[in-house]
Amino acid sequence: MTLSSHASERLSPPFRADQVGSLLRPERLKQARAMKATGVMSADQLRQIEDEEIQRIVAIQKEIGLQSVTDGEFRRAWWHFDFLEGLDGVEPFEADHGIQFHQVQTGSRGIRVTGKLGFTHHPMLEHFAFLKSLTGDATAKMTIPSPSMLHFRGTIDHPAYDDTALFFHDLAQAYKQAIRAFYDAGCRYLQLDDTSWAYFCSTEQVAELRTKGQDPEQLKRLYAQTINAAVADRPDDLTITMHICRGNFRSTWIASGGYEPVAEMLFGGLNIDGFFLEYDSERAGGFEPLRFVKRPDLRMVLGLVTSKFGELEDPDTIKRRIDEAARYVPMNQLCLSPQCGFASTEEGNLLSEEQQWAKLRHVVKIAEDVWK
Repeated sequence: MTLSSHASERLSPPFRADQVGSLLRPERLKQARAMKATGVMSADQLRQIEDEEIQRIVAIQKEIGLQSVTDGEFRRAWWHFDFLEGLDGVEPFEADHGIQFHQVQTGSRGIRVTGKLGFTHHPMLEHFAFLKSLTGDATAKMTIPSPSMLHFRGTIDHPAYDDTALFFHDLAQAYKQAIRAFYDAGCRYLQLDDTSWAYFCSTEQVAELRTKGQDPEQLKRLYAQTINAAVADRPDDLTITMHICRGNFRSTWIASGGYEPVAEMLFGGLNIDGFFLEYDSERAGGFEPLRFVKRPDLRMVLGLVTSKFGELEDPDTIKRRIDEAARYVPMNQLCLSPQCGFASTEEGNLLSEEQQWAKLRHVVKIAEDVWK
C-alpha cells in the first residue's frame, strides 16, 4: 500500500515520510565503476549499468510508499565534489589527505577555484532528466551541495577572488543559474546539502576554524546571504530544502553540538521551504532551538531514524520524540526522515541494502501512524 492512499499524504514536499537522498551502491555498480576506472569498461557500459540500477531502486522507493524518489546519487562518488567540479571555474585535484571523521578518513580528493565561477552546462541535468522519466506520479528529488560547500571545502586560487565579496556574488549567481536549469529540466523539489552549519554548532570545529584564520560569525553571515541570493526569485512551484549534516562516512561522523548557535539565523533568516535536521543521537542536542521557527509555511523534517546502522528504532520512541518536537513547532509543519543519506560517498554506511529499505519502510509506517 502506498503512502498516497493515506491521510498522511502531503501534496507538496517535503513529505510526511521523506528521505535525504543517497542510497547504498549495489556491488554490481561498485564493480562497474572500478572497471571503468581501470579502463576495462567503457563510459557507455557503465552508464547502462547505472541506468538499470537506478530503475531498480526507483521502483523499490515507489513500492515502499515514498512520495519523493531519488536516483540514490548512483552516478556520484561524493555527495558534493561531483557537483561542484561541474561548475565553471572549478577543478578537481588530488589532495594530500582525505577528510578526517571520527577514527576514519575519507579518500583524498580536493577542489579548487581557478577561474570565474559560472554555470553553463552540467552533466547532472541529464542525470535528473533520466530520474524524472522514471518517477511517474512520485516527485523526483534532486540533491546538490549548498553553495557554502564550495567555500568551506574548496581552495580559492583565482586572483580576482581575493575580493571576497566578488567570490560570493559570483557563487550566488552560478547557483541561481543552476537552480533555474534544474527547474527547466522539470525539477520541482531541490535539496541543498550543507555540513558547514553543523560545524558552527561544534565547539571543537569552531575553534579549528579560528585556528585557520576564519571568523565563524562572519562565515555564517556570508553563507546565509549567498544562499538567499541564490534562491531569490525562484519559481513559486519549486520547493527548496536544506539538509544540515554533521558528517556521514562509513557510519561515522565529524561534528557534535545542538542547533542553538545557528537556529535563529537558519530558521528565521534563510528563505527556503524546509530543513532536514539530524536528530538521531545525543550529539544533535534537544528540540529547544526549534522555537526559532516562526513561519507557518516552514517545514521541519526530523531525522529521528539513523542511516548509520541497521537496527530499527522503537516506533513508540520515535513517536514520543515527534510529540516533543511539536511543543515548539506545530505538528502540521513536521515530517519524518532518516537523519542522513545512506551513502554520502560511494563506499556507503555499515548496513545492508535490505536494512536500508527496512529503515525507509519504518519511516513510512511511523509517518502513517502519526499523521493519520
